[in-house]
Amino acid sequence: MALETDFIVIGSGVAGLRASIELAKSGAKVTVLTKDKASESNTEYAQGGVAVVLSDDDNAELHEEDTLIAGAGLCDVEAVETLVTDGTKYIKQLIEWGIEFDKEGGKLAFTQEAAHSRRRILHAHGDSTGKEIVRALIARARQEKSIVLMPFANTESLIVYDGRCVGVRFLDPILRAPREIFAKAVILCTGGAGQLYRHTTNPPVATGDGMAMAYFAGAEMADMEFIQFHPTALSLENAPRFLLSEAMRGEGGILRNKMGERFMARYDERLELAPRDIVSRSIVAEMRRTGTRNVYLDMTALSEDFLRERFPKIYETCKFYDLNIAEDLLPVSPASHYCMGGVRTDLHGRTTVKGLYAAGEVTCTGVHGANRLASNSLLEGLVFGARGGAAALADNYELRITNFKLENPQSAIRNPQSDGIATAVKKRVKRVMWERVGILRDKDSLKRALREFKQIEQANLSTSSRNFVTLAKLVATAALWREESRGGHFRNDFPERDEKFRVHSIQKKDAEISSDEKINF
Repeated sequence: MALETDFIVIGSGVAGLRASIELAKSGAKVTVLTKDKASESNTEYAQGGVAVVLSDDDNAELHEEDTLIAGAGLCDVEAVETLVTDGTKYIKQLIEWGIEFDKEGGKLAFTQEAAHSRRRILHAHGDSTGKEIVRALIARARQEKSIVLMPFANTESLIVYDGRCVGVRFLDPILRAPREIFAKAVILCTGGAGQLYRHTTNPPVATGDGMAMAYFAGAEMADMEFIQFHPTALSLENAPRFLLSEAMRGEGGILRNKMGERFMARYDERLELAPRDIVSRSIVAEMRRTGTRNVYLDMTALSEDFLRERFPKIYETCKFYDLNIAEDLLPVSPASHYCMGGVRTDLHGRTTVKGLYAAGEVTCTGVHGANRLASNSLLEGLVFGARGGAAALADNYELRITNFKLENPQSAIRNPQSDGIATAVKKRVKRVMWERVGILRDKDSLKRALREFKQIEQANLSTSSRNFVTLAKLVATAALWREESRGGHFRNDFPERDEKFRVHSIQKKDAEISSDEKINF
């Protein structure tokens, strides 16, 4: 039997929780579906902090300028203005709701991160900002009796009827079978797709299902070629690529090669505080030059007491692997970290499919351009989660849920694969993405990747595997189309920026890739 609710939110990171709270203000019933437990999301793993204009020596114009510079000419100015101005309001609201940002002498403590012209990064419990934001938002959401959190409900597809998104198909965690839930509108807040790559800082849930589901539902996708690789992930044998926060370099960390030389001066005058895409490519170049698999992050100029207090989670994690961040050089290499592209939306979370809204990393609003400015992601989720929730409510509050007559009701449920086959498919895709569609790209490698993905598609894939391969194809197709280097997209065969490509790539099911000068519509 199908379920009914007023609004469905998919995902419980900062965007999903903030959207849910906004929707619940009206008393509407909001059902939040999450793949894992409610607190498991990319938000929880965000260490560095959240960028916001609150210090005395800062202003919105400076934050906007820094964001536009990092975005390499592809940010939409209106989207950035919305982010930096609304951001201050919503962060103040979070503080009112009880979030505990770190303080010094009774005042908010701000830190520096790459490509920021001011110390404007708020952090919580040293390096656990995302976790603290999730805690505060879940606590606030639980005050709203109309919000129902449904963990371990793996969403498989969106239900579209007569051009409108009317619900979701998901795997019922109790029945272990596909089930349908209908609503006035659906808000996608499913996060990014870092798991497309063999090496990533993202948690296992970041497989990009929301992007693929939106694509299959007919939504337009934008800027899928722009993947941000974090420069400094812990690089140890048999250990996950644990993120060593940007803030470590903001506090004075130095990158060294295997000879102990500080090398960033060879690549950029901003040294370790250059934008992430530049630092990542510089590290790759240095590893190739020296024939090594990693470089080193040196924090030894700072006291152990300071580092233990400022980066407690990183300190303890490194200690688990027999590394003292105050004494040892930390082996690091880049890993996939953030998707600048995603489901195309306006500034109120509306996608190109009626009844379907989206917020956070799953989207492309144009706010990040070709390269996200450090610590703008939590702010994006907060601002556009609230705006998306408000728009979904205003647009659909009077709508009545009817019994939708579905054509091919099981069309999105493919033959299930065994866990072993599904794992093998994803492992192959991750390898191809890392080797062919990674930090450095060229025409031949991208074409080879697309041939492999086409071959993989010939199998009778499960829904999750089909989503995974489709998403990889979208990234590779857009990367092949963009014959220039800009931000997080670098082509060895087209190493320069080309002004004719100062446009957004747009992809839609059953259509050729196209371009658009403006994301927001």
